[in-house]
Amino acid sequence: MRRFALALAAVTWALPAAAQDFHQALQNYYESSLTGWSTDPVLIGAIRAQNATTSVYSADQVAALDRSWQAEIGNANQPTITPVLHNPAADFLRGQVESSGGRITEVILMDGAGLNVAVTGITSDMWQGDEAKFSETYGHGPGSVHIGEVEFDESTGRYQGQISFPVVDPANGEMVGAMTVGVDAELIQ
Repeated sequence: MRRFALALAAVTWALPAAAQDFHQALQNYYESSLTGWSTDPVLIGAIRAQNATTSVYSADQVAALDRSWQAEIGNANQPTITPVLHNPAADFLRGQVESSGGRITEVILMDGAGLNVAVTGITSDMWQGDEAKFSETYGHGPGSVHIGEVEFDESTGRYQGQISFPVVDPANGEMVGAMTVGVDAELIQ
C-alpha cells in the first residue's frame, strides 16, 4: 500500500510539470508553425468580407445564427453551416491540417464578432464569442495568445489542446478576427 501511495504522490506532483511542458510545447508550436500562415490573404479577405456584414449584428442576430447552426448539425440540409465549411478559407485551412502531419486536429477562423468564418470540420456552435478562445485573444489585442487545457474534443474525437490568437492584417496591423487551432496532445510533445 505504501508503494502505491508513493507512486500516486509522484504522479500527482508530476502533473503540474507535465501541464507546464505541454503549455510550452503549444506556445512553441504557435511561434514556429502557425504565425507564418495565419495572415494569409485568403484568410484576411474572408474575415474582412464577413466583418462587413456581421459587425452591425445585434446580440439577437448572433444568437439566432448560433441556434440555426446548432439545429443544422446532423441534418442533410445545412444552409448556415455549409458556407462556413466549404469556402476558399476553409479549403486553405484544411490544407494546413493535412500538411501538419496529424498535429493539427481542427481550425476555427472567427470574425470580429466571434462568429465562425471558416472551419475545417463542423463545430458544436457558430458563435465562439462567449468562449475564452475568442474573449482572451480578440478582446486582448494583437500578440495575445490563449492556450487551452488538454481536453477530449467531441468534434475531432481526439485529446487536444487549443491555441487561440487574434488574426491581424499584416498590411495595416489591424486586428480583424481570431483563430483557434486544435493540436493533438499526443503528437505535439
